[in-house]
Amino acid sequence: MKKLLTLVFALLPSLVFAAGGSSVPLDHPNNDIRDKASLQNGAKLFMNYCFGCHATQYQRYERVATDLDIPLELMKENLMFDPELNIGELMTNPMKAEDGAKWFGTAPPDLTLVARVRGTDWLYTYLRTFYADPSRPFGVNNIVFPNVGMPHVLEELQGVPQPVWGKTTVGGEEVDAVVGVKTDGTGELSSSEYDAAMRDLVNFLQYAGDPVQVEREQLGIWVLLFLVIFTAVAFLLYKEYWRDIH
Repeated sequence: MKKLLTLVFALLPSLVFAAGGSSVPLDHPNNDIRDKASLQNGAKLFMNYCFGCHATQYQRYERVATDLDIPLELMKENLMFDPELNIGELMTNPMKAEDGAKWFGTAPPDLTLVARVRGTDWLYTYLRTFYADPSRPFGVNNIVFPNVGMPHVLEELQGVPQPVWGKTTVGGEEVDAVVGVKTDGTGELSSSEYDAAMRDLVNFLQYAGDPVQVEREQLGIWVLLFLVIFTAVAFLLYKEYWRDIH
């Protein structure tokens, strides 16, 4: 019971993080958590752009390296920024919750389970719909999470995203709203490359929320196969047992 309560309280920041606008049409990233190259790139993106504020405290470095086929030495050299850390430790970061709340208005949530809480479509759309908004503290806003308190940490990859205005229906009335974004071309990646990178990042977060999903699905196939064979054998045994009984 104590562990369950701990997990519930750990999820609360993620629920706050996920409280953005749900009425916005969401894009589907077409994830494949069997794609190790995608997961490896997603892990690299997460550690380099997200881990400074967001932890995945229910994961361990060694488990991630093993699952994603990353050599342990390579993991230590490139994805573990504290040389004092042990490869078997949990993926926490040193930011204090009170500091995060002071800087961002609320403590940045742990992201281990965010894909399960909010969904991969929401995450994929969220990461691609930041836009420049000088009225906001960090100069950006977000289509699916209006008045977001997070800076656009991936701007160097995407470039400066400018809002695209259009008509949308709210409460049965047509109003002007930001319906899309268009970058200024200053990012390191093209639009298609950025979309692919965000797919990889979301893919990694989906894996983080359920690391045994692939193994569970594979085991499920064997269980179903066993049940089919067992049922056939049991039926034949049943017929043999009752063959001479009228």
